[in-house]
Amino acid sequence: MNSLIKTIVGKDILEAAKWLKQGACVGIPTETVYGLAANALDPKAVVQIFSIKNRPTFDPLIVHVDKLESVETFADSFPFALRALAERFWPGPLTLLLPKKEIIPDLVTAGLPRMAVRVPQHNMVLDLLSQLPFPLAAPSANPFGYISPTRVEHVEQQLGGLIPYILDGGACRVGLESTIVGLEGNLVTVYRLGGLSVEAIESVVGPVQIQLNQSSNPAAPGMLKTHYAPRKPLFLGNVQALISEHPGKRIGLLSFSGLIDVEVFQQEILSKTGNMEEAAQHLFAALRTLDNSAAELLVGEWVPDLGLGRAINDRLRRAAVVGKE
Repeated sequence: MNSLIKTIVGKDILEAAKWLKQGACVGIPTETVYGLAANALDPKAVVQIFSIKNRPTFDPLIVHVDKLESVETFADSFPFALRALAERFWPGPLTLLLPKKEIIPDLVTAGLPRMAVRVPQHNMVLDLLSQLPFPLAAPSANPFGYISPTRVEHVEQQLGGLIPYILDGGACRVGLESTIVGLEGNLVTVYRLGGLSVEAIESVVGPVQIQLNQSSNPAAPGMLKTHYAPRKPLFLGNVQALISEHPGKRIGLLSFSGLIDVEVFQQEILSKTGNMEEAAQHLFAALRTLDNSAAELLVGEWVPDLGLGRAINDRLRRAAVVGKE
């Protein structure tokens, strides 16, 4: 059990760097979601991430670096197709699986030979990384399996008292975790759908295969079958039918554009204009709002399965107790 400590929320990059250099964990902003960061080269620091999040050590972490050139310090090789993606989309919501050097602890990769690595697109965390003599391991800054945090108050509500500092970088611009890409043989493979669309990836490297391995022994971060889940049961599918199956219940509705004509206890709309980027940005905050409401259960609809909609539906699928497509 972690003993409670005083948690400071602020915008002081030097203060965040001080704690990280001392081996502590710090909450950091990125364009995707807030991360719980520690020195990726220090197993004693990394193990605190697993402890604070109550995260199983078989679930690997993502390594964050400040620029593409830094990757070669930690990766054994950088295949041409993956480098082309990095040159086009870094900094950005793209994580690459690359063969790791021994300098990256096995704890970070869950004993796997490849590390997950990316350059985040957030000026504050890039400034922080440039001032550190090590990369940062940083999964989402939330208890394991729960909804990812996209605002600093989400981190403070869940991890306050467990970490000394949370760097306040405002609301996350993308709102979905990064897309994870690697190679299977010579085939470019998407292991996790995320903030960079498959279509964008294919515009650089051509057709890719999608391998969303939802297992208890994931090949990459964020691949477990149940993840990103609210505490209240979430049912997905035909909203009217699902609501009729629960008469008399206080229902929280998660809708794409608010066009569903039903009466519910509370409704959260992802994008009134049907904009997929806006829907992605609001997804986790909307789920969190409904989960913290007085609703007894949650009902949601699938979004159009195109572009970022594929990643939104992937998160919904992992968050739901029942999903009827």
